[in-house]
Amino acid sequence: MKTILKAALLVSLAAPSASAAELTVMTAGDQNMVDYVNEYLGPLFEEQNPGNTVRVVGTGPGDAGSQKIVERFEAQSKAGTATWDADVAVVHEKFTGPMVKAGYLESYRSKIDTGALVTRANADMALGSDVSGYVMPMYNSQAALAYNPALVENPPKSYPEIVSWAKEHPKMFGYNGIKGGASGVSFVMGWIYAFGEGDSKNLMTGPFEESETQKWGPALASLKDFTKNATLTPGNAGTLDLLSRGEIAMGPVWVDMFYSWQANGQLPPDFKLVLPAPGMPGQPMHYVIPAKSANVTLAEKFVQLATSPKVQADGIVTRFNWYPGIDAKYVQAELDKKTWDKLFTDISPEDIANKGKPFPIAPYNNAILEAYEKQVSN
Repeated sequence: MKTILKAALLVSLAAPSASAAELTVMTAGDQNMVDYVNEYLGPLFEEQNPGNTVRVVGTGPGDAGSQKIVERFEAQSKAGTATWDADVAVVHEKFTGPMVKAGYLESYRSKIDTGALVTRANADMALGSDVSGYVMPMYNSQAALAYNPALVENPPKSYPEIVSWAKEHPKMFGYNGIKGGASGVSFVMGWIYAFGEGDSKNLMTGPFEESETQKWGPALASLKDFTKNATLTPGNAGTLDLLSRGEIAMGPVWVDMFYSWQANGQLPPDFKLVLPAPGMPGQPMHYVIPAKSANVTLAEKFVQLATSPKVQADGIVTRFNWYPGIDAKYVQAELDKKTWDKLFTDISPEDIANKGKPFPIAPYNNAILEAYEKQVSN
């Protein structure tokens, strides 16, 4: 009898509690996004919430990965499915507005403690769509200018200064145009913000007005002249590669790629970054909670943990060199001085707040790319 009771007790202790659940996290992005949840965030959440487990499903890189998530939500919504097959999703910024409009998402940001720590505008407006309350940024990626200080003694602090510098140093500024990498696209959008004759704020927030697209002619003409004097690189990595070999002295890059290359010894440690005025676009990945999550309360706890200062410091900044999704001032206390200085000495939190711009809303974004092809590439 004692043996039976002992065995029963062991089974009871090993069994999960009645409230235990499997939390399904669906993420777009590269394999590192899946690894992040599997290897770091999921185990941490399970440790803090005993009996519950985290399962991650990767849907693939780029926009296609986010599109698959949208299509799953759409199919389950149309089928009238009571609970959907995801509790948390990580999606690219451009997909959050349409999902809010379609009613696929839970409004949860005000329900979690870390919701008050978000200050960037892209957590409220996603490419012109109001997403306030429905998203929490996982991280913010940012484009900036990387430069070789041995070749650039006084780096340009604004787009007009970039133009002047490039005239004095032919072919030493490199960017990938609008193909092969979004750092070049960011540079082009920043050019229109700086030199376009329209309302740059309208480009970022909308509404779309066809008349605005007619105000970019002089800016695109000057960009064509600039590009003739620049070096076109084969992509994001191509710009960094040419920088590392001294074939160019300056060019737009993604900040996280820049620091990863430095950490791997692919870039000299003395290379630096500058974010020129009026700014360049970056983009976040967002945590969203489906409207029909089977575990809404648990999902909210997961996002709260994922966006806490400690996890943003250890998981987002230290592991990936990404900028935090919450305001960096809340993360600083969780970082050692070396890590903080690496990410925020060249580009300060104030720079990010003032000059980290969103991309234009989709209709303007597409119109600028089409205009570039017609007026700059040809």
